Amino acid sequence: MSVTEAELEEALRTVEDPDIGEDIVSLGLINGMQIDGETAKLSVAFNSPFAPSEMDLGTAIRAVVTDLGLEPELHANVTAEQGFDEEIFPNIRNVIAVASGKGGVGKTTVAANLAAGLDKLGARVGLLDADIHGPNVPRIMPTDQEPTVTPDEERLIPAESDGVKTMSMGFLIKNEDDPAILRGPMVNNVMTHFLENVEWGNLDYLVVDLPPGTGDASLDLLQSLPVTGVAIVTTPQQMAVDDARKGLRMFEKHEAPILGIVENMSEFHCENCGDTHDPFGDRGAEVISEDYDVEILGKLPIHSDFGADGTNRTVVKDEDSAVNEPTVELIERIADRIGETNRRKVAGKLESVDGGSAFGDQPSGTATLESNSRGPNF
Repeated sequence: MSVTEAELEEALRTVEDPDIGEDIVSLGLINGMQIDGETAKLSVAFNSPFAPSEMDLGTAIRAVVTDLGLEPELHANVTAEQGFDEEIFPNIRNVIAVASGKGGVGKTTVAANLAAGLDKLGARVGLLDADIHGPNVPRIMPTDQEPTVTPDEERLIPAESDGVKTMSMGFLIKNEDDPAILRGPMVNNVMTHFLENVEWGNLDYLVVDLPPGTGDASLDLLQSLPVTGVAIVTTPQQMAVDDARKGLRMFEKHEAPILGIVENMSEFHCENCGDTHDPFGDRGAEVISEDYDVEILGKLPIHSDFGADGTNRTVVKDEDSAVNEPTVELIERIADRIGETNRRKVAGKLESVDGGSAFGDQPSGTATLESNSRGPNF
């Protein structure tokens, strides 16, 4: 007895989105379905390649189809509701902004490890160092390359650091100790150049290391970029927490989805005495989470592997590092939050920290993205 599409749809209603708590059919995550002989061809509104939660959902969908005696064939389609923009970044699926209310809290460390971690998962990743005055990405992700130009000399080709396409003002400064003395309009011109004239190619994620604070550069980026979500970095110190609140309010005001809070320098484990200390205080991220109902994405401890010993590296690819595990868990959680955010957009269930809609009316329709050459995305 052959299976009908109605029966297939009913079976798919047993697959529940673990983050939203409803079935994938009711949420509108199945945007195409066809039974061709013994094969069930499904188009799913997934747009977060290699996010663990979406890979698990893909496995669950395949299991349901297989139980019906059909061969599953899944294709991921990015929808207009998920922020796909053919004009601004036609080849970039997701833009993740990493921000902080103040400098010195480890924002670049988080951004660099996030980019390297997503690359390690299998995604195609770019890293834009938008901190024009303090471009530290090249220190954490060094490369022997320099940005080059396209044959027509109209666009920059990013350097590559351990698989991640990277662009930074730091590559354009002759001496790495020279300051980037730029005023507002000049900063805007540099950022416009980085956004419009860089040949990023096809990316699953573009991680943007924003300047600290709530100044013009961050505002201009918010107005120019289709930001999928923002991760805000803070330390437990009260001053950093207060400034992180301001940043959170700014992003919420500009309808940029808040992925959550990352608490860096959360604690210090003394290898000599065996005790754990809180030199910068505690419960900083918890207070923000409770006041604004945002998630704590993860906590990273104080550790020399994060560059305190002068080394240049990302710990997320160093399995021998004592802080590899919490860093990997943080990256996977951010990837999952990107996936959840995208799926909530499709379902019309994305809310701001005020409880209202974080997005205005979105156009309908889908745009099929080419398959990832590095493997399936779920």
